[in-house]
Amino acid sequence: MKKLAIIIFFDAFILMLLGLIIVMSASSTYSEFKFDSLFHLFNYHFAKVVVGIACLIFFSAIPYEIYKKLSKAAIIAITFLLLLTLFIAPEIKGAGRWINLGFFSFQPADIAKLILIIHLAVLLEVKKDVLQNYKEGFLYLLFWVLVIACLVLAQPNVSNGVLLVFVSFMLLYVGGAKLSHLFLTALGCLIFAGIIAMAIAHSRERILTFIHATQHGGTANIQVKQALLGLGSGGIFGIGMGHSLQSNLFLPEAYGDFIFAILGEELGFLGSVIVLICYLILFLAGILVAKKAKDRFGQLLAFGITMSVTVYAFVNVAVATGLVPTTGLPLPFISYGGTSLIFLCISVGILINIAFSNAVEKKPIDQKISKPILT
Repeated sequence: MKKLAIIIFFDAFILMLLGLIIVMSASSTYSEFKFDSLFHLFNYHFAKVVVGIACLIFFSAIPYEIYKKLSKAAIIAITFLLLLTLFIAPEIKGAGRWINLGFFSFQPADIAKLILIIHLAVLLEVKKDVLQNYKEGFLYLLFWVLVIACLVLAQPNVSNGVLLVFVSFMLLYVGGAKLSHLFLTALGCLIFAGIIAMAIAHSRERILTFIHATQHGGTANIQVKQALLGLGSGGIFGIGMGHSLQSNLFLPEAYGDFIFAILGEELGFLGSVIVLICYLILFLAGILVAKKAKDRFGQLLAFGITMSVTVYAFVNVAVATGLVPTTGLPLPFISYGGTSLIFLCISVGILINIAFSNAVEKKPIDQKISKPILT
């Protein structure tokens, strides 16, 4: 397990180091144009990477069992914070997702993702004997999933809300919930999310343009078009670090949600595959940590964190390659960002602690997860 912890740490570190290089290349032209400094956005991102690595190391040293005692207070606090966001967050591009404290701004949805995973892992352990019962077990867990997801959807942040539900349902399934309960609930959530998405102007436009592009050919929007041009021009080996043409304001906000296109342009197909392999390694290592964890809570927490990272990475790459509608989700560890990167590092720190804890205390597992995925 110590080897798995080391693998996870260096895998995340390599991705963040690569992210620094790509963000520098992708943001320099925009920084010069907007802030009259080539390094403005890079400096901000570099500071967040330093803070993120410090958080990763710090949380890897905190026993993960402590989160059992804190989960109830944390889930109530983040619910209040998400409610507060609806009233005080300034509207940016049609959505109010950020709380600005003057010296620091953050997105509560990024915090909510981790807290929800922790709380569900606690409840799945506590209610393992009644989880098969819809009213006494499943419905209680579903309540927190829907509360957090609906508050995120109301910002509006459709993509984050939908993925929160998706990752939560995967965790519930692995934790022992009935497939029939999950399927019927997921169907209802899908219909509800579809109605919300079509009611919000910018998400409706993204979905309709994606459907139109699928039916009639072409690309969903200018970002996807330029992203595909960048990926295609990279060839096998890429055009070289710092030589991206799409970052010269052709691809809007190339340093953020569509940074995979810049990565593919500069590092080529080979570099893109290597990055995807890094995410695969993180996924496999995380699943092994979950499988070997000494208790049910550790198993579920490790699984939830692992899936939240890899699912978000998959969706971001799928968006950049035009496979799904544009979502606005960052590429984990690589995209320019603040709150998402820091809480991603905290999540990985917790995952590393689970691995180290199991390496130190090799105790038999009294309660195993009932589903075969982790056994």
